[in-house]
Amino acid sequence: MLQLLTTIPALIGFVSACFASEAGVKEMSVPQSGRDLAVTVWYPAAPGGKPTVVGDNKVFKGAPASVDAPVVPGRHPLVLLSHGSGSRVQAMGWLATELAKAGFVVAGPNHPGTTSGFSTPAETPKLWQRTGDLSAVIDALAGDPAWSSVIDADRIGVVGFSLGGATAMELSGARANLGAYASYCDSYKKWDCAWFASGTGYVDDEKVDVEKLDLRSIDRVRFEQSNLDRRIKTAVLADPGLAQAYDAASLKQIAIPMHFINLGEGDTIPLAVISDRLAKLTPKGTYATVAGATHFSFLPECKEGAAEMLKSFGEFDPICSDEASRPRGELHAALIGLVKDALVRDLMVPEQ
Repeated sequence: MLQLLTTIPALIGFVSACFASEAGVKEMSVPQSGRDLAVTVWYPAAPGGKPTVVGDNKVFKGAPASVDAPVVPGRHPLVLLSHGSGSRVQAMGWLATELAKAGFVVAGPNHPGTTSGFSTPAETPKLWQRTGDLSAVIDALAGDPAWSSVIDADRIGVVGFSLGGATAMELSGARANLGAYASYCDSYKKWDCAWFASGTGYVDDEKVDVEKLDLRSIDRVRFEQSNLDRRIKTAVLADPGLAQAYDAASLKQIAIPMHFINLGEGDTIPLAVISDRLAKLTPKGTYATVAGATHFSFLPECKEGAAEMLKSFGEFDPICSDEASRPRGELHAALIGLVKDALVRDLMVPEQ
């Protein structure tokens, strides 16, 4: 009887979340280290609010949500989002809206220095700034009476893609080794390593020339420091960056569930993000792959003509012309299932 009584509050929260009919969305600003973070918050919403489409632009299709709709009553788990290098959190709206409908409050910042229109090689490896951003979002929501009354501070997870996956790993307790990362880039010359050597960056939405980045010039102490935030109870890591640089001992000490997802299978998964070994090293690690996907399948669905538009702008990544063998919408459905199942299992199902 005692066990049953202790699970009733969690069950009530879970049941109420299941009745959310739509995703609400709000924007907020969070101060962090002298910067103002632009943060988007999705949440389980009751009917009401103003319909909008988050993340819609000339390249990508956005995701429907309702601005300022009322929050479904109850306390909901909080899920942090961390976007990939050169992207924005709004590009994860296709996932965030579905998580909100499932009963989660979902919040993510645009990380300065690695966000679309403001991204440089020198800022990219500074994961301590990105983890600081996510911790600041938790602080802001927990300290805001409007949000602290609807989030459960004991049930917090993080989802990251690419560089955001590396951010989520660090927030969970992983530590990277600078020497290993630099040695990897000495020989790999692709993906993140190509970006560091490109001599190109983006500032104020303009392409600019910058110095090529020597990874060995980075502050080693800060790069290798622990960025663990013990408030995080689970992590989902999609194609996490720095896959060849993590300190094995730090992975073996991670106490929370770590759910690794690679986009693609076998030899199609880039060395930069392959994660099966990482999953084996973490005590509570799981590993899944998504057949027919590529790294760019995590981005929103592209609009007609977007691939040609990007090519005309000199974009060299196949953002809309990747070699995925399945439609991006179909791949998103598979990814939503993997992410949602992991988060529901770890943050919503009461412990027995």
